[in-house]
Amino acid sequence: MAFCACKQTANDSLSVDIFQTSSSGDKLTQKQRHKVEAPDVTISIRPTDQFQTITGFGGAFTESSAYVLDKLPDSVRTGVINSYFGDEGAQYSLTRTHMNSCDFSIDHYSYAPVKDDTALEHFTIEPDLDDLVPMIKDAQATSSQGFKIVASPWTAPPWMKDNNHWYGGKLLNQYYSTWARFFVKYQEAYAAHGIPIWAFTVENEPLGNNSNWESMHYTPEEMARFVTEYLGPELKKTQTDTKLLVYDQNRGKELDEWAGKLLTDTALLPHIYGTAVHWYTSTYDYFGASLTRTHDLAPEKHLLHTEGCIDAEVPKWNNDAWYWSKEATDWGWDWATEEDKVYHPKYIPAYRYARDIIGCLNNWVEGWIDWNMVLDRQGGPNLANNWCVAPVIADTATGEVYYTPLYYIISHFSKFIRPGAIRIGHEVSTTEIMTTSVSNPDGSIVTVLFNPTSEEKTIEIKIDDEIIGTTISKEAVQTLILRP
Repeated sequence: MAFCACKQTANDSLSVDIFQTSSSGDKLTQKQRHKVEAPDVTISIRPTDQFQTITGFGGAFTESSAYVLDKLPDSVRTGVINSYFGDEGAQYSLTRTHMNSCDFSIDHYSYAPVKDDTALEHFTIEPDLDDLVPMIKDAQATSSQGFKIVASPWTAPPWMKDNNHWYGGKLLNQYYSTWARFFVKYQEAYAAHGIPIWAFTVENEPLGNNSNWESMHYTPEEMARFVTEYLGPELKKTQTDTKLLVYDQNRGKELDEWAGKLLTDTALLPHIYGTAVHWYTSTYDYFGASLTRTHDLAPEKHLLHTEGCIDAEVPKWNNDAWYWSKEATDWGWDWATEEDKVYHPKYIPAYRYARDIIGCLNNWVEGWIDWNMVLDRQGGPNLANNWCVAPVIADTATGEVYYTPLYYIISHFSKFIRPGAIRIGHEVSTTEIMTTSVSNPDGSIVTVLFNPTSEEKTIEIKIDDEIIGTTISKEAVQTLILRP
């Protein structure tokens, strides 16, 4: 899918491009700037108040996504890659992939399949060469500005673990050094295919997932020791400046606990770039206070959101209205403790993405990565029947694809907020509208508005001596690009 990036020039000192996605059918539809006599909402943008630098936005390369794409006609497959990475598409700039298999794989596998191969003589990324590596390579060839990749392991090979299983368990002490070298071997193998790994997370969801799919457990102290004594020094030998992110699980009280231990560990800090977080603690609360507390513990370190999706749902096909309706539930709707049920109500999928990304940006998060880019109509394939929604859904029987409203919501950020942008200050006259603003490297100011109310709102945006008027539809996301 592509959308127009044509310029609208007003008779003022700033030119303004406005794009909107809404429940009424807008999909990055271009809108006109206009004068507002009596605004419902006023927003003041303060470019001199500067916060974090943006790394990027994007989604994950998973084996399931690559497998589904390979089932589509070549022209359709190319169209999906272009929609994510092309200049006329979402222009993803930050991505993630998995080391070894994960729940969104076709089968269990490890790059070190031979038991007790502590020298990793039999290490191979052959399982990735049929579909995952080609998908990444095609994305590289399509992206004119490039993108960063974060790689995350779900588990070490079972033979390295105390339970000898893909699910749960801990890394045995005698394999700490082998597991650290495993990261370097992976990085070297991918580099040999022209794919640089920008960063690693130490472990995807170290608190586990009730042993439903690939996982491996750490305590904060164990993760700190592994990084400080093994992984950090091993990566330093490569002289590649590869980043390391700790934690990589949910926000809220768990993040507070882990950040409180990891980001105050003076031996650990020199080895890490920052903290990775997910959103599954809640279907609507982005835990801004938790994110800001994490930032404040080590302001020189970085915060990235590395995974989120509409989980525990089979995707709805060609039904835009569902993605704007309060029908979806998540894992916590059925399985959360009674104490935590309040965090898992029914929710509107399009709202969740818009609210979460804006909330994250306004609380020091520097990059935001969605989960699978493409899934089939079941929400898979998946080893654990852990069905999820992706922004693009494919019917592998007919070769058709469906670009859900979620694709357009993410594009409001990934397309227009570019790597190197700096979040800037703002004030808004009401809590009904969420907003965030950045200053891009090219000098443009980008402001994203989210109106979850049932009423159209007129907006007056003040920046320096300029006033910009816009109207945002009910239940809508709107991006304004302001250029001198």
